Amino acid sequence: MNLAYSYPKSRFEPAVLIDLNARAERERLSKSALIGFFKLVAAWKLRDEDARELLGGLSSSTFYEWKKNPDRVLEVDRITRISYLLGIYKSLHILYGDKLADEWVTLPNKNPVFAGRTPLSTMVAGGMLAMQTVRKLLDARRGGL
Repeated sequence: MNLAYSYPKSRFEPAVLIDLNARAERERLSKSALIGFFKLVAAWKLRDEDARELLGGLSSSTFYEWKKNPDRVLEVDRITRISYLLGIYKSLHILYGDKLADEWVTLPNKNPVFAGRTPLSTMVAGGMLAMQTVRKLLDARRGGL
């Protein structure tokens, strides 16, 4: 007797995962990722130094060149960082009104994840793993966890 388990049928179709190692995918995504990132920087009123650190520590000349001309191919690391940040931005705007959503990253936070620091300082200090943690925290809040 075969007792294999199977999931019930549903209308859910998983999204096809993007292979960021494929240059063609990075070419397709990079320009819009950078444009979105610079809009996020403006909305959050970030200092250029913080924005450069969120991208993984860019020099100021490279940062301003990217800002002026976002038509380039980014590395996997930078696209991933931007993806986390845009997901954080989206979650904040779902959870809060626009004003608080855009100020949230610069406000001290008592959540144990931040230990009284701002989410921005946590992400700048902790890099991509901290961004992933903040994104998961906000996604959990959106889901009612």
